[in-house]
Amino acid sequence: MTAAERAARLLALHEAPSLLTLVNVWDVASARVVASDPGTQALATASHAIAAAHGYGDGEQIPLDLHLDAVRRIVDAVDVPVTADLEAGYGDVADTVRRAIGVGVVGANIEDGLRPLDDAVRAVEAALEAGSAEGIALVLNARTDAFLQEGRPAQECLDDAVTRGRAYLAAGAPVVFVPGVAEEAHIRALVDAFGPRRLSVLGGPSSPTPARLEELGVARVSFGPWPQRVALAALQDLVRGVGVGEGIPAGTPRLS
Repeated sequence: MTAAERAARLLALHEAPSLLTLVNVWDVASARVVASDPGTQALATASHAIAAAHGYGDGEQIPLDLHLDAVRRIVDAVDVPVTADLEAGYGDVADTVRRAIGVGVVGANIEDGLRPLDDAVRAVEAALEAGSAEGIALVLNARTDAFLQEGRPAQECLDDAVTRGRAYLAAGAPVVFVPGVAEEAHIRALVDAFGPRRLSVLGGPSSPTPARLEELGVARVSFGPWPQRVALAALQDLVRGVGVGEGIPAGTPRLS
């Protein structure tokens, strides 16, 4: 498929009646494992996990060149569309998106950091315009951090998410990402505000199941750094087992 065809495929997966589930990856090994599952139709990278794998903290601390090189390796290793978490755009949303498209990405997350709404809308527009300039309809997962501020009243978070999400949709984003929302009532309110299959959420231990999210009209669920945490927890269990005289569990598959 061409880049434009991969972008169209990724958009169609967001618009389909069934929920798009994206188990986030951080390197070639994780990408190949996830992509090998018959249920995987697209991949999403996790910026937090990529940074951690290279020894950096989250929040654009990993150099952009290194981040995009990791993304390029993932894209080159699989045959499905890849969407990348580009954090807040590394100071120049348009250029960062252009460079990401250059390594094969056809979708992206750009977070608003709760900056002034006009600035956040301009970032959405810049990302989409960069995609058009590169010949693809970028599938922008426009992220608002409205639910990520501690101590903020839930209704205030919801109202802010609705205002920002509607503005991003009006600017052309096909889907709005609201990490931190987990209550069904809030998810239902966001779906009502945005329309069916326009809301993207972050799955975690306290989130509704994917089956329930699909019933609620959510377009997409991704899992951010959680898949890497699951993998590292399994490694930690192995280390503890070895420490008490156990070995590699029987039946462990060769996945790399």
